[in-house]
Amino acid sequence: MSRRSRAVGFLALALIAAALAAGIADSYGSRVARGYGPLRDVVVATRALREGKPVEPSMAADGLEARRVPVRFIPAGALRSPAEAIGLVPAADLPAGSYLLADQLRPPRSGRSQADAIGVHRQPVEISVSGADALLATGTTERGARVDVVVTTEPTAAGPGKTYVAATTVPLLGLGPGADGAGPGGTAAATLALTRREALRLIAAESFARKLTLLVAG
Repeated sequence: MSRRSRAVGFLALALIAAALAAGIADSYGSRVARGYGPLRDVVVATRALREGKPVEPSMAADGLEARRVPVRFIPAGALRSPAEAIGLVPAADLPAGSYLLADQLRPPRSGRSQADAIGVHRQPVEISVSGADALLATGTTERGARVDVVVTTEPTAAGPGKTYVAATTVPLLGLGPGADGAGPGGTAAATLALTRREALRLIAAESFARKLTLLVAG
């Protein structure tokens, strides 16, 4: 047999083998469909997704993949196409191999986070203060306005009380009527963005001081 004849024979055998393989695969797919039900596309994470990190178009192309899975095995709310996840943010870390579900994703939060708004290592704390009328008169009641907190202590047998600045340039988050109600001489409830140290100092001062006064920070 010539070399050319052998090559033609090998080619024919390869074509026959490919046709048989295609037939077997098609038969297997049909058996799977009959045994487990129809197939449907479902999105699978091919690499881990981090909580709070938006799904970018490049990530949808590289980190997500649509696979055909029997419908009976697909959880409710599973996405059908990676494009559906673009611009959304995982609500929790998702390991590689996870189905991507609609309730695992949320729109990105608009605006700044609370930490950005009030400052790092600060938290909202409400205290009773005097001097609110002056702040209202100057219009210094907008969220984020900076104020100083001045403490005036009660006089003692050893001498008169003293006045000192207990916290400087702290963000004012809110100002409303205090327990005495609105009006001259009444206290106001001020919500301030304080560090832990400032909060403990001012909370303690409320128990012994004559008054706490807010002044517009210079």
